[in-house]
Amino acid sequence: MQVHFSPSMRSITISSSNGFLDFMKIKVAARHVSYRTLFHTILILAFLLPFVFILTAVVTLEGVNKCSSLDCLGRRLGPRLLGRADDSTKLVKDLCKILNQVNTEQIPADLKLPESFSQLVSEMKNNHYDARTFAIKLKAMMEKFDREIRESKFAELMNKHFAATAIPKGIHCLSLRLTDEYSSNAHARKQLPSPELLPLLSDNSYYHFVLATDNILAASVVVTSTVQTSLKPEKIVFHVITDKKTYPGMHSWFALNPLPPAIVEVRGVHQFDWLTRENVPVLEAIESQHGIRDYYHGNHVAGANLSETTPRSFASKLQARSPKYISLLNHLRIYLPELFPNLDKVVFLDDDVVIQRDLSGLWEIDLEGMVNGAVETCKGEDEWVMSKRFKNYFNFSHPLIAESLNPDECPWAYGMNIFDLCAWRKTDIRDTYHSWLKENLKSNLTLWKLGTLPPALIAFRGHVHQIDPSWHLLGLGYQNKTNIESVKKAAVIHYNGQSKPWLEIGFEHLRPFWTKYVNYSNEFVRNCHILEP
Repeated sequence: MQVHFSPSMRSITISSSNGFLDFMKIKVAARHVSYRTLFHTILILAFLLPFVFILTAVVTLEGVNKCSSLDCLGRRLGPRLLGRADDSTKLVKDLCKILNQVNTEQIPADLKLPESFSQLVSEMKNNHYDARTFAIKLKAMMEKFDREIRESKFAELMNKHFAATAIPKGIHCLSLRLTDEYSSNAHARKQLPSPELLPLLSDNSYYHFVLATDNILAASVVVTSTVQTSLKPEKIVFHVITDKKTYPGMHSWFALNPLPPAIVEVRGVHQFDWLTRENVPVLEAIESQHGIRDYYHGNHVAGANLSETTPRSFASKLQARSPKYISLLNHLRIYLPELFPNLDKVVFLDDDVVIQRDLSGLWEIDLEGMVNGAVETCKGEDEWVMSKRFKNYFNFSHPLIAESLNPDECPWAYGMNIFDLCAWRKTDIRDTYHSWLKENLKSNLTLWKLGTLPPALIAFRGHVHQIDPSWHLLGLGYQNKTNIESVKKAAVIHYNGQSKPWLEIGFEHLRPFWTKYVNYSNEFVRNCHILEP
């Protein structure tokens, strides 16, 4: 078929070679239709028809509802061509309207809920639910699942708390076997250090480290890692302090596993003449007062409104109720000037640290007259450890705290501290510490909840010298996203938090930094089946 326009645009000739029609000549009077208008109309149609064809194909390929009539196609294409929303958009709007209506309604107590979404769909088909009934059931199911998830999360946190505060079977076995060895083996009872080395215990030309713990395995890791990474191990003196119950086992371990040329002294708190009830009356009260012991050892869920408590807040409260916070060992560092009257400077280490670099440089730091060289914990990005302020530790709704402290003041960390004992003896740090402990006891523990750091933050105010953060990396017991490269570069890594490396809940990828210093070939370690990675 061919279409021919006359030069004058007054006629159109259509010819065909199919044998039925030779030609057709159309004349249109000028007064009825403009030939130019007709021409332009045909051009516009020729331009639009391909797009209509493509849109039709797209709609068909979508396959939502197969269209077999022009009416159906019109309903599908019309809203798109005219820029109006289709039926699915309207359906969503109607559903949102119904959901908003039932959002404020109470769920009937006797409402029977399906166990799964597929069961809900099946019930809708069989019972012909209307939209409102469906919305109510959906809301009830969502609220039920939310409650179950919260309950599971709180149960997980409680189980983790119990796992963190319990003594692993292997470590308990190690203590018992070494205690038995102390009573039966004279080598396990030999004097530490040997008599000729006793004068070095107060020689200030040596590097003196203090460690207070009742965990024998953890103590062995701290001492071993310190000695093995030191450039001058012959200048190291370790003062290990433990409780009366653990003393025989702790003494046995270091007597049978010496770390020459370093010097290790093991003493029990009962062997310090200064630690009397007269000198530490507040701590005696903390350990003996029934209400305090019940707070730390009692039912941690009783009285807690879990429906109004976030899991993270509940985790923080559990952390604050760790029994270690009422242990005398945890408060010993506040008495260092009295326990070591002949020493000028010491480094105090927690038992959940690992030393990865020579620490002799700590003695070269100029503390500028301050007492405590520590890493500040307000300049990091993580939420758990390095972005803290005083408001994270103290209850600023209490008038005494509000009038005495600044909520935005920057705290510092325990775990690895260089203490200038000469400067310390010129202060009232110990008395301030005792005074605030008494105030917290009188206020029924409403000034702060978390351990020994809060009273120390107050007592050491104005006596802290910030040291470089590379000396002390914290948080390995809180978060499994700790940067491995940062761990490798740090001088001291600190597993503060619940996930200690000797526990099954410890983070697997962070544990090797600790286990590399465990002597798994040791007879006592093997016999106690302490798990080797």
